[in-house]
Amino acid sequence: MPRVIESSDRFIVVGENIHTTRVVRRNGRRTTTLDDGTEAVLYKDEAGNQAVMTVPESYKSTQPYEQGQIKHFMIAVNKGIGDDPDEQAEGVAYIRAEALRQIAAGADFLDLNVDEISYKLDVQKRAIAWLVNTTEEISSVPLSIDSSNSEIIAAGLAECDGRAGRPMVNSVALERLDALDMVKDHDARAIVTAAGADGMPENAADRVANVDLLLDAVRARGVPLSDVYIDGLVFPISVSSAYGMDYLDAVSELREKYGSEVHIAGGLSNVSFGLPARRLINDTFIYLAIEAGIDSGIVDPVQSPMDRVFGLDVDSEPVKLAREMLIGTDDFCMNFIQAWKAGKLS
Repeated sequence: MPRVIESSDRFIVVGENIHTTRVVRRNGRRTTTLDDGTEAVLYKDEAGNQAVMTVPESYKSTQPYEQGQIKHFMIAVNKGIGDDPDEQAEGVAYIRAEALRQIAAGADFLDLNVDEISYKLDVQKRAIAWLVNTTEEISSVPLSIDSSNSEIIAAGLAECDGRAGRPMVNSVALERLDALDMVKDHDARAIVTAAGADGMPENAADRVANVDLLLDAVRARGVPLSDVYIDGLVFPISVSSAYGMDYLDAVSELREKYGSEVHIAGGLSNVSFGLPARRLINDTFIYLAIEAGIDSGIVDPVQSPMDRVFGLDVDSEPVKLAREMLIGTDDFCMNFIQAWKAGKLS
C-alpha cells in the first residue's frame, strides 16, 4: 500500500542548486544589460536587495555563451578563486546569497559541485576548497561535497570544519568504494548510488542488486546504515516511458528490504529533463516517490518547495496526466505534450 502523505516535516532536502553546471538564459528574466553594456546576472543579495553579478569578457568566448547559456555558478566560483579583490567579492556575495536562499526554502544540506569549473584537477580542488569555505562561513546546515572524482571530494572534506553539522559525501559507488574510507575518516554521511561497477542500471532489479552490494561494503567499513542515503538514480522519462517505474519500483523494494534503517533519495528533477511543464512533472514525481518510500531528495527547494508537493491536488487533470506519463502508460509522453500544447496543464 502507498504511504499516507501527511507532512513534509521529516522529508530531508539536499539542496542541489550550487553547481557549476547550472545555467540561466542570456536573454532570460535572470539576466540584464547594464548602462555601460556589460551583461549581468540578477539576484537578491543577503539583505534582500536587487544585486547583479557581471559576466566577464573571458566567458563570452565559451561554447555555452555562444549557445545562449550563462553558467552563473561557474562564473561566481571563477571570480572567487581569481586575483581581483572586486571580482572575489562579487563571487562571494553571489554564492552566499544562493546558499541562504536555499536554506530559507528548506534545504537540510547544501550540495556543492565544481566539476565543470575546469578540466584541470588542481583548479577543481582549489575551487571546491574555496566554495566550501565561502559557504560554510554563513551556512546553518551541513554541506554535501559532490563530485565524480574522489580527489575533489577529499579536497572539499578537508576544508569542512563541521560547524553546522556532519558533512555528506555525494557520492559513493561500486566503481569507487574508496569514497567510503573518506566517509569513515570524516564521520560523514553518504549518498550511495545504484550504479553498477560497469555502468548504469537497466531496471529496478539492477538498482536493488547494486545497492545490496554497496551496503555490504558500507557495513564492512562500520558505517552506520542510518548515515546512508540511497540514490536510486532517476533518468528522464522523455527518453523511456519505463524509467519512472524503474526508479519507483526500486524504491519500494529497497524500503521493504531495509525498512527505516536507511534513507532513500534521488536526483528527482532529472525525470522531467527535456519536457515542458517541468514543475508539474517534478511535483508529481516527488509525490509518487514519497508514496513509494523515499524520505529525502536531491532537489532545489526554491523550485520544488515541499509544502507545495504535499499539497498537490492529485485529482486534478494536469496531475493525472503527469502521473500517467510517469508510471509509463503514456507512450512517448504524447498525451502529456498534446495537453501542454492545448494549454490544459495550467
